[in-house]
This record gives sequence, C-alpha cells and structure tokens, in this order.
Amino acid sequence: MLLNTLALTEKKRIRQTIRQQRRSLNPLQQKIAAKELFKNAVKSQLFIRHRHIALYLSSDGEIDTRYILSFLKKTPSKIYLPTIHPLNKHQIVFCRFRNFANLTKNRFGISEPHFSSKDLIAAQNLSLVLFPLVAFDSMGNRLGMGGGFYDKAFKFKLGAANSPPRLIGLAHDFQKQKQLPTEPWDIKLHGVMTDKKMYR
Repeated sequence: MLLNTLALTEKKRIRQTIRQQRRSLNPLQQKIAAKELFKNAVKSQLFIRHRHIALYLSSDGEIDTRYILSFLKKTPSKIYLPTIHPLNKHQIVFCRFRNFANLTKNRFGISEPHFSSKDLIAAQNLSLVLFPLVAFDSMGNRLGMGGGFYDKAFKFKLGAANSPPRLIGLAHDFQKQKQLPTEPWDIKLHGVMTDKKMYR
C-alpha cells in the first residue's frame, strides 16, 4: 500500500512538472518542435506499410500533430481519432477522421469526430497508434493524464507486445524521464518519437 501511495505521489509530481513545462512553450517553440517531430517521423519511415493509423489532436501543450495529420491526409492511409464513447464516458473508441468540419469538442475541450458506428474501427484492427503522453522512459513506459483511457482501450496488448498494432508515443524530448513508476495494467509503448530523436 505504501509503495502504491508513493507511486501515485510521484506520478502526480511528474504530471504537474511536465504539464507546466509544456504550457510554458510559446507558439514559435511549439511550431519548431512540431516540424522537427514530423521530420523525424518521416526520416524514420514511421508510416510505411501502415494503412489504419490512429492519431490524436494536441491539447494542453502537447507536441503539435498538425504536420503529421496534413501528411497522412495525402496518403492512402485511413486516419482515426480517439472519441469518447457516448454511452460510456470512461471509454474511448477510434472513429475515422474525414475533415475538420466533422469534429466536435468533448467534455475535455478536445476535438473529436462525431460518433458513428460506420466510422468505427476496433483497436485491434489499427496498425499504428500514435499515443499522447505526459512523460515516458527508455523502457517503453508511458505516463498519461491519469484517466486510463488508452490503457483500457489497449488492454488486449498486455502479454502480447509483438502483436499489432504498433504503439508509438509522441512527445517533446524534455518529457523523457529516467524511470517512471508503473502499474500492472500500464500498456508499454514500442517507442517514442520526439522533436530530437526516436527512442525504441
């Protein structure tokens, strides 16, 4: 119990510190970081052979995904965004992104597609998922916002790390930590792409 309390305290501290750092970036710094992230992603051939790709729209100072989204729209790949399930406010599903006009803000103020069963894809059928995160370490551990949305959506990956989809986090390089506290239900990433490099 003590270890769990210490882990929660440490997670809270890291979240507060990193979120404050992200929000302190000015628009020019964010734009430069977003361009470098995109260049690194293309250079690493991250999108090659993936036809069903889940992305997220940045908020709260997260590294901007706009250049990646613009690039993917010009490829044959289908793009999906996380959407809060209308009947379960603690669950995300992935809906096809078609255009910005089809987006609406959820209760967190994040834009998402209108929920539509014809636009849904099962998380198991995605080939590449680009994860938001607050912090990460070199062992593939990820610290999110604390809601557990992504851990629940990809719990089938526990014990099946080599099965699809490929899970890649996106972050500012300063979000890297030496080691993160973890829980048994935390989903590990295959790698993290930052504005500086790819961590595998």
